[in-house]
Amino acid sequence: MKNSIKKNIFHTTGFSVFITLISIGLVNAQLVENSIPAPTNINKNQCPCILPDNSVVFQVKAPNAQKLQIDLGKKYDMEKGPDGIWSVRTEPIVPGFHYYFLVIDDVPVADPASQSFYGTGKMSSAIDIPEKGIDFYEIKDVPHGVLSSKYYYSNFTNSWRRLFVYTPPGYDKDIDKKYPVVYIQHGGGEDETGWAVQGKTDIILDNLIAEGKAKPMIIVISNGNVRAPGGGFGGYSSKGMAPFKEEMIKNIIPFIDTNFRTLADAKNHAICGLSMGGGQSFYVGLESLDYFASVGIFSTGLFGGIRETSSFDAEKEIPGLLSDSEKFNSKLDLLYISCGEQDMRIKHTKNAVATMRENGLKVEFNSFPGDHEWQVWRKSLHDFASKVFQ
Repeated sequence: MKNSIKKNIFHTTGFSVFITLISIGLVNAQLVENSIPAPTNINKNQCPCILPDNSVVFQVKAPNAQKLQIDLGKKYDMEKGPDGIWSVRTEPIVPGFHYYFLVIDDVPVADPASQSFYGTGKMSSAIDIPEKGIDFYEIKDVPHGVLSSKYYYSNFTNSWRRLFVYTPPGYDKDIDKKYPVVYIQHGGGEDETGWAVQGKTDIILDNLIAEGKAKPMIIVISNGNVRAPGGGFGGYSSKGMAPFKEEMIKNIIPFIDTNFRTLADAKNHAICGLSMGGGQSFYVGLESLDYFASVGIFSTGLFGGIRETSSFDAEKEIPGLLSDSEKFNSKLDLLYISCGEQDMRIKHTKNAVATMRENGLKVEFNSFPGDHEWQVWRKSLHDFASKVFQ
């Protein structure tokens, strides 16, 4: 009986929200005075709009809704006007890429005024707040490479999988030239679209190459959500990352080397990633130095800061990393670690880097303003790509 009641309540609530969604219309109004449209807007002449102090005005036409909120990690109650248009102005939002939800009568949904992205384990709205003086991920009048979607068959998962491949400007013209390759990984709750869309990988590389700050290179953006058939996802451990390692070494790299003009040696292979992808890069990269001579680790929770765990022990995780650091130094051209300065992982990351350096391991470290979000990771890629293969 209880289950029947819950089911009926759910259906009633879902139907109400469905009707409300049907009634939502794009607001036919000009931008708020002195504001600019968010780059992530569907309609560039309407809100969400960003004011000079980086506060944001949201507007939604939903005359039949009883309660509307914007959930940006903090919930903002919207006020309904006599014309059925709900609006709210937030506090100033830090520059960067922020997922958010429109909450209708306590049910979170995507805002029809904004583009949606896969990045929270589901499709979510997002708003990109521009950072003054930062344009390295803006499209410019420079030669552009190609970002293509490719499918390959995985003999490990026994399924077809998708990845994205960035080839640099000129790749299609000089058919004899071969290129180094960076394999870049997304974070938890994301997939291969993350670095291709939110990360703006192709634009960042176009601009760096045009400025002469990075070598022309191929970037491979794969889906890191890999598990053995019938198995679950692993954690931050060599065993937990083993399925992804199997997929990378035995399926992804051979597919890329077969179908693209690559320099197929460790000196010309790099692996990097953010958060979960940073953990994957740590284990797969440092355990596979015959494949990768450059490793980039962005904002990983491996070092601590995301849960109560025992202290990170680099020597335990990668035997010899501290006790035989010179062996790793001799094989690594670049070991790069970064983190956001407001990320709860920053203290633990700095401690891990300090311990590595104290034991003779050569580490390039950088931090950037911001929390655990895409603005920090865009800057991390920009910095890493300017250092790798040099």
